[in-house]
Amino acid sequence: MSHVGAPRGRTCSRTLRSRTLRSVALLTTGVLALGALSACTSEEDGSEPSAAAAPDISAVKREGVAQGGTMRWAVDTMPATLNAYQADADAATSRIAGAVLPALFTLDKSGRPQRNPDYLESAKIVEREPKQVVLYKLNQQAVWSNGREIGAPDFVAQWRALRGKDSAYWTARNAGYERIEKIERGANNLEVRVTFNKPYADWESLFSPLYPKDVTGTPNAFNDGARKNLKVTAGPFTVKKVDGKAKETTLARNPHWWGEPAKLDQLIMRTVPRKESAGALAARKVDIVEIDTTVVKRMALAEKDAEREAEREAEKEADKGTEKRADSGGGQALTHGPGAAITPGSALRSWALANGSDEEKAEEAAEARKRTAESIARYAREQKGLRGYEIRKSLEPAFTQLALNGESGPLADERVRRAVARAINRQELADTVLQPLGLQAKPPGSHLALMGQKAYADSSEALGKQDTLEAQALLADAGWTPDGAKKKVTAKAGSKAQKKRPEGEEGEDGDEELSEEEAEAAAQAKRPDAKTEEAEKKKAEEQKRKYEEKVAAEEKKKGDKGDKDDDKDAAAAKKKADDTDAGGDVPSDEGLYIVGDDNKPGRTAPRPQSAHVLSPASLARLQEDALLRQAAAVDDADKKPGGVAGAYAPRGTAAPSSSTSPSASAATLPSGPLGKDGKPLSLRFVLPKGEGAESLRAVGERISRMLDRIGVGTEITKVSDDEYFKDHIASGHYDLALYSWPASAFPATDGRPIYAKPVPASDGSLLVEQNYTRVGTDHIDQLFASAAAELNEKKSRDLVRQADARIWAAAGSIPLYQRPQLVAVKPTVVNAGAFGFQTPRYQDIGFREGGAAGPDSKKKK
Repeated sequence: MSHVGAPRGRTCSRTLRSRTLRSVALLTTGVLALGALSACTSEEDGSEPSAAAAPDISAVKREGVAQGGTMRWAVDTMPATLNAYQADADAATSRIAGAVLPALFTLDKSGRPQRNPDYLESAKIVEREPKQVVLYKLNQQAVWSNGREIGAPDFVAQWRALRGKDSAYWTARNAGYERIEKIERGANNLEVRVTFNKPYADWESLFSPLYPKDVTGTPNAFNDGARKNLKVTAGPFTVKKVDGKAKETTLARNPHWWGEPAKLDQLIMRTVPRKESAGALAARKVDIVEIDTTVVKRMALAEKDAEREAEREAEKEADKGTEKRADSGGGQALTHGPGAAITPGSALRSWALANGSDEEKAEEAAEARKRTAESIARYAREQKGLRGYEIRKSLEPAFTQLALNGESGPLADERVRRAVARAINRQELADTVLQPLGLQAKPPGSHLALMGQKAYADSSEALGKQDTLEAQALLADAGWTPDGAKKKVTAKAGSKAQKKRPEGEEGEDGDEELSEEEAEAAAQAKRPDAKTEEAEKKKAEEQKRKYEEKVAAEEKKKGDKGDKDDDKDAAAAKKKADDTDAGGDVPSDEGLYIVGDDNKPGRTAPRPQSAHVLSPASLARLQEDALLRQAAAVDDADKKPGGVAGAYAPRGTAAPSSSTSPSASAATLPSGPLGKDGKPLSLRFVLPKGEGAESLRAVGERISRMLDRIGVGTEITKVSDDEYFKDHIASGHYDLALYSWPASAFPATDGRPIYAKPVPASDGSLLVEQNYTRVGTDHIDQLFASAAAELNEKKSRDLVRQADARIWAAAGSIPLYQRPQLVAVKPTVVNAGAFGFQTPRYQDIGFREGGAAGPDSKKKK
């Protein structure tokens, strides 16, 4: 999801400094800008490669890949532009660029950089003093698709377009390019010398992807020339066709490619919105598509259904020649999906409404029944179509975080932010999301790198582990206490409260002051005395005893009824109802308690409206009422006892005490919600409500419960996916939120705008760049600046780790878990799937030798 549309004067500087499209925040769609991972450092020390999740791509050598075929790869959206350096570039833009343009460095499975030999023979720092100079030696065979050599003119044109000095170029990223002083030809046309005006540690991030000077040479060409097509490319594929109507971008094998040729004839990037991925798979419209956990569950159920059908077919085969089995057909209803939610009671109720006397309601009910039937049929068809795919999974190079908005309100206090962070059990949240998928569930220990990357180090100790008591102590130190939530009896500092004066008496508000003794006496008078409480308690116990005796008698009747006919049963039931109602047409409300309804003692809980017919009605109306009562009875019979809000407890059941098990909770729970100066501590927790955000909402609800334990209230607000980022995260209209950032191979460069200290803009607003938590310090900014300018890789990494420790201590964002990457593919697809950190090698992607080679395979035979 792009940050385009965020309030410019508030959230973005006019010259964005981020090299990567860190503006692609991962919210609910799981979109990842592959361009953000174009390179990283190369020393062998650091975290172990085994710490990173391995890619799951069904890797085979090239000789095991069939020659030819067309692969259909789903993307979430049709790319708005093919220029990866523009603000509206997205994941589809990056994927296409990776297949058709030069990437000077690629990533291995541990997120570490590798020189790309298809383009570079070497690239290294050749001078450090007086200025840093990097010398690129290009592959002598590297040419653009128009036959021209890749060389210094392409580097110069891209530098001038992205350095930020010419506002005519509509660019969204220029970090690093502004540090270049000059670019010149080396000893020959294959050498490019880049001189920097100040040291730049992340120089490997530059010129990936590299565009031809045909695109970057002029503002007009840069702004418009590469939005809808790329006429000049230099990758294993070329852009053959961009079809906006069909929402497809077709890539074809590049005949001028000098490296190992692409195995596929064509690679089609087909637009499939994430919520439509299951339907696209079922209709066999795609060969590879990224999915969410909801689709994963559906695919697992589809395979189980297939196994059951196979078992039934085997049983039928074994029973041939014998009596026909009752369940011999394939008409078994699914036990999941939209039809599984229909109970006998709801089905009967729906039929009654559809055939009732109220024509308007009958029409609505009939239409609803039709939609439900169509939904059930469509789901059943899709479930059959979901069979036969593989799910490849890894950890995505991105992490989900809890963001705490420190701009204003309670979270502006660092102690409150730290308390919230210390209340969160990150391991529990990671287990919830990743363990069911069989993925490593270890919470990230860094904001700036992920496990397996060189810069990774667990700096979470700077904040501290989950500790409820410590969280409560921090809140108390900040002035948030149980007593603070209570409104003061006195209007002013002193010993007098106020009571209402009769109208006409003196006093500005019609109030008169009340002494402390009088206030306490008034409060005591409102409380029931001990005698009243004892009487109510005895009354409840008596009601409970009578109910238990009645239930026991009914059980005995059921055991003894033997051959009694239905008429006697009906008479007994009628007698029981009459006894219970104690002689009245309208049942008494006495002794009724609704679980989840906070009625005070002495107040009568509301009863459902009686279904007794009190006036003449048509036969249809009488039948409708009878069916509705039967439906309610069926639903009630299916209900299990439990604490469901609004469920009816038996007569005589006492309301649960508000102080249940005080000894069990006193050690960890405050005696009530915390507050300060009569105001409760409550935080607005904004979550997306889209279909693909179920997992995110589940995590949010768990966090809410964790905060309840320390007396911090949360008001969960669910908003549309379109509004979630632009109107809430970027605009700062939230206290707590969940969203994700892609990992970076260059944390010194890419981390700075995300964690930079906000500064006031000239118009009085707060300039936050991409720091949507609004939490930062001068020290963090200094550490980032030092890391970016340090050419010693080890020292630069140490500075990045120090910055990360400071970010943990500031408690503006709490990394929770690395995102799962789930990809559904046809079993014959090889060298593609869940890549993790690894850069796709597009020329090796294809279909297994001997397997079906895509939709065109039959035509070629």
